[in-house]
Amino acid sequence: MNQDFETIARIIKDRRTTKAAAMNGQVIPDTAIEQLLQLADYAPTHGRTEPWRFFVFTGAGLKQFCQDHAQLYWDHTAEENRKEQTFENLAHAGDMVSHLVVAVMRRTPETKIPLMEEYAATAAAIQNVLLAVEASGMAAIWNTGGMALKPAMKTYLKLQEEDQVVGFLYLGYSDQPRKEAVRNIPLTEKIVWA
Repeated sequence: MNQDFETIARIIKDRRTTKAAAMNGQVIPDTAIEQLLQLADYAPTHGRTEPWRFFVFTGAGLKQFCQDHAQLYWDHTAEENRKEQTFENLAHAGDMVSHLVVAVMRRTPETKIPLMEEYAATAAAIQNVLLAVEASGMAAIWNTGGMALKPAMKTYLKLQEEDQVVGFLYLGYSDQPRKEAVRNIPLTEKIVWA
């Protein structure tokens, strides 16, 4: 294989998830975030619908979003299921994070393209970001916890009924040592040659 293949193979194999709490608070320049999202924009998309949309939170906006996220959890969770610790975790999820990118699939109106394909295109855009984060020496986690996939978050973000939040990307830097890659199922069990 050529050098380009070796480079992308290394980046794919080295990509790791870093929890938001393991980030160190160092700020990523907004221009670097813009470059990451430019790469997201090159994801494959059936019919060129380009369904991905991104809400970017940083600084005071990130702190406010985390407080709002925690309050959404509190307001939309049955009293017997609410946990103070979950509220606090959500309220402080961005404390050591530089940016939070909320990735959304914006459903193309009156399209014949299946919703699944637009969702997959948005997921591919997220993968582009995650690979670029790895190549840049940054840290990231793709998260769907808290209220991310709940109707209250769609309302908060003013999304349409068919739009979907695909994930929260917490971005930053980390001083944590890198972990080895782990795969639980052998590749031979995932491939059928015909």
